Amino acid sequence: MRKKIVAGNWKMNTRIADGKQLVEQIQAQAGKLDSHQYVIFCAPFTHLSEVVSNVTNENYFVGAQNCNNHLSGAFTGEISAGMLQGIGIKHVIIGHSERRQYFFESNELLKSKVDTLIAENMQIIFCCGEPLEIREANNQNDFVASQLSESLFHLSAQQIAQQVVIAYEPIWAIGTGKTASSEQAQEMHSFIRSLIQTQYGDEVADSFTLLYGGSCNAQNAAELFACKDVDGGLIGGASLKAETFVPIILAMP
Repeated sequence: MRKKIVAGNWKMNTRIADGKQLVEQIQAQAGKLDSHQYVIFCAPFTHLSEVVSNVTNENYFVGAQNCNNHLSGAFTGEISAGMLQGIGIKHVIIGHSERRQYFFESNELLKSKVDTLIAENMQIIFCCGEPLEIREANNQNDFVASQLSESLFHLSAQQIAQQVVIAYEPIWAIGTGKTASSEQAQEMHSFIRSLIQTQYGDEVADSFTLLYGGSCNAQNAAELFACKDVDGGLIGGASLKAETFVPIILAMP
């Protein structure tokens, strides 16, 4: 059975005390997970050490929202993979649409981050997805294929199978007034799995975890997670409150 994952991306929200209380509430309300189910709290850098100490349930983890592609050096304000490891962090989001848009992170830069994280034996949540103009031009498949081939597909089958999860973000359906249906989510997830199959074979593709990152919430999580190729979600705003995040966790099959 493929791993099922719900990861909460807190972005630039909460204070440390709020974050600690949040993970306590979620663990208490969601309770014990099945062996194939995982929850990851992706908190701001300032929170990570404190939040780690408050995560006590099995299969609950803490992740970072980003890291630098260098191991050390004169990069003021940046955080390295080694620094994250030092406080017990193993999971890192990279390539989020906001990092690509606001901080101009290219596929080439993300490839460098991938290589650094792989070498440091970290677990990667790699984000991909197309903006509105690409979707309207019906070029979404080529766009996403380029993101993956230019940043990920140089990895070996063992590396990508053991250290990478892909999260698809339909950027066109976030804050635009447009809505992505479960059918559209499944269609893209199926396409991504077919790319993995072509690159790495059936065994890797069948076991690979794909997350949906397009405004998943308590109302639509069960429908999305019922899709054949959707194995969980990368959750934004709904991850900031126990009452909206716990139902998403409980919707994992």
